[in-house]
Amino acid sequence: MILDYIHFYKKLISKVPFKFPFKIFVFLIFVIFSSRLAMGEELFDGLPALNVSSDGNQTQYSLPLQILILMSALTILPSLVLGMTSFTRIIIVMSILRQALGTQQTPPNQVLIAISLFLTFFIMAPTFNKVYDEAAVPYMNSEISAKKAVNTAGEQLKNFMVKNTRKTDLIMFSDLAGDQAKYDEPKDIPFRIALPAFLTSELKTAFQIGFLLFLPFLVIDMVISSILMSLGMMMLSPMLISLPFKLLLFVLVDGWAMTVGSLVSTFSAG
Repeated sequence: MILDYIHFYKKLISKVPFKFPFKIFVFLIFVIFSSRLAMGEELFDGLPALNVSSDGNQTQYSLPLQILILMSALTILPSLVLGMTSFTRIIIVMSILRQALGTQQTPPNQVLIAISLFLTFFIMAPTFNKVYDEAAVPYMNSEISAKKAVNTAGEQLKNFMVKNTRKTDLIMFSDLAGDQAKYDEPKDIPFRIALPAFLTSELKTAFQIGFLLFLPFLVIDMVISSILMSLGMMMLSPMLISLPFKLLLFVLVDGWAMTVGSLVSTFSAG
């Protein structure tokens, strides 16, 4: 039977003008669909990295395959941090505050990201503690399955997102999804509605806070510009003169503490 496949392969190759790419394509198709042949069985059985064994109700994966799954999960970790926590609102407010101060790249991006991450861990601590106690610890003690642990952790994160999402955004995405059901509890809201609604609500809230932060610094810029115009100093940049006054005002009112405290208080704990 294998010889028949080889003769058919040679006849097919001889009739094709672009032989090299076509040879590779036909060879791959031949390997994929020859799992019943000895050649195909040797190829697939010779890849221990892809071995999956089932023992009753448990499925065991080989160590290389486990590492591959773990690395794939780590690639989506930044998206989870950005989309399912308070990080989005904090980093946007911090960036707008830096622009309002007019300090260009001070504080640098690394500092803003570090502040946002630590504030995110502080705000999300109650939710993370529940995830650890109700999902991670029982799973490590082999009390629950991995699927149930993931579902439990997801419910806790979804509960946090729903508490910090506007009802109008939830209704909008529910209508866009064609879901007319009424949700009595956060656990009834599917992730495909809760996550985009949370992100949209976070963006709106972040820009509202940024607008309020911008106002006092905008007033200082306008006052300095008016003074310079009245003195005839039209060639002098108002931003250069107003920067020390904005920094002085921000330090005198303890601006960082006020900004951080206001940001933390805008979130509802999970």
